[in-house]
Parts: sequence; C-alpha cells; structure tokens
Amino acid sequence: MAGSSVGPPPAGRPARGASLRRLLGFDRSREPEHQTAERRPLRPWTIPNAITFARLAAIPVFLVLGLSTDHGQSTATWVLFGAIGWGDFADGAMARLTGQYSRLGALVDPATDRLLAVSGAAVCWRWDLLPRWALAVLIARELAMLALGRYAIRHHLEIKISRMGRTAIVPVMGSLFFAMAGLGTLAEILLYVGIALALLATAGYVREGARQLRALREGALGGGPRAL
Repeated sequence: MAGSSVGPPPAGRPARGASLRRLLGFDRSREPEHQTAERRPLRPWTIPNAITFARLAAIPVFLVLGLSTDHGQSTATWVLFGAIGWGDFADGAMARLTGQYSRLGALVDPATDRLLAVSGAAVCWRWDLLPRWALAVLIARELAMLALGRYAIRHHLEIKISRMGRTAIVPVMGSLFFAMAGLGTLAEILLYVGIALALLATAGYVREGARQLRALREGALGGGPRAL
C-alpha cells in the first residue's frame, strides 16, 4: 500500500520489543560491564544506588515489624517485604534507563538481596511459617554466597551472575512473601523450587570459580572480580 512502510526500525534505534526486554532485564547484552569492573570508580551517588540504600535501610525496619508481631503475618510485614523485594527490579530498571551503572551497585545490590532473603527466612523461622529444615538450607546457602562473593573479590575472580541465579531469586522471595501473607501451601512449593534452582546456581558458581582459580595459577587469566 502506498505511503506505508514495513521493515526494521531505523539504524541506531532498537525495536520497541527489544527496548522493553532490556528494561525488564531479559536482554542484558548491552549492559556496559566495564563500568562495574574492579578498578572502576564506586560512583555511590546514582539513582539506582539511592534505591539500593533505601532497601538496605528498610531491612532492619522489616525485621522489627516481623519479629514483634504475634504471628509474623501482619499486613505491614508482608507489604514492606514485598516493597523491598520489588526494589531490586526498580534499581535494575533505573540503571538501564539512566545508564548509571556503578561498581558499588554491582557489589551492594546482590548483597542486599541476600540479606533480605535471610531476614525473611528469620521471620518465617520465628513464627514457623515454613518448614524449618528448608529455611535452614536457604539461610546456609545465602550466607555461603556472601562468603563466596568476598572470596571472589579477594582473589580477583570474575564470576557473573547466571541466568539460573537470577531465576532462583523469584521463587525464593515469592515463597517468603506468600508465607507472611498467609498462603502457606503456595509458599512451601515456591520455597522448594527456589532452593533447588539456587543450589544449582551455586554449583555453577563454584565450578566457574574453580576453573578461574586454576587458570590464574597458570598465569592465563586476569581481570576484575564480580559479586556473585
């Protein structure tokens, strides 16, 4: 038909669907990883980092609310937990929108996720909202990942967060959220799924770290660390 055009978007302008996938975090191919490398400036004063700082500050408030109720399922508890959890999506989306990637964000953001998971598990443990053996596995895994992240930084390992690791956080956080919201059966199912994915992701990180350590000993690898 005259006057109409069909074809790819103009050069330099990504398709709308591609832009949406990138904003939502499904397409990370264009993220400037060099901005988060070891010797790059921390750049603490960015919008994404401000969101992360707010999430960190809210975790103690969540713990006080969750541990001081009579049952661990007050509305304020699960709403605040959900807000902190969704903040992880918000700071990532803001980094992609503004291009404000930073070394500090790469270090602090995953640590904040792990502290939130441990805090949520502590509340669920206190009020017996989920099987305690499964919560113990989750807590041990998250604390181990914090320790492994520090080890990777000290030994200059570049361990990228895997797709499975990103996927695992969804059922893990969902299980804690739904347990505090009173949906115990759904929460328990999500917890088992999340733990399985998280352990698989951890095995992949350990395997990759061991490979890089061997390469470093052979003098074949250099570069900066990444937080797990």
